[in-house]
Amino acid sequence: MDSTYKKIFSGSFIVVQLIVDKLKAIGINPVVKDETESGRLAGFMASIPGFQDLYVSEDEVETARPVIERVTNELEADTN
Repeated sequence: MDSTYKKIFSGSFIVVQLIVDKLKAIGINPVVKDETESGRLAGFMASIPGFQDLYVSEDEVETARPVIERVTNELEADTN
């Protein structure tokens, strides 16, 4: 089965949740894939706990990218 979703970001749970909130505020409902949780439920452990992938529909990628850039730039500026 072909997916119409594209991965647009990978990162920590906290950053992903911040991006999810910003995307939902503009009407984009992303999908979060958490290998750690999936592995835990299956009885395995993922290599990086708290690391998540963020997906959006192909037709929302161009709208979502500036949001991700803004969030990551703000976080980077806060750490400098």
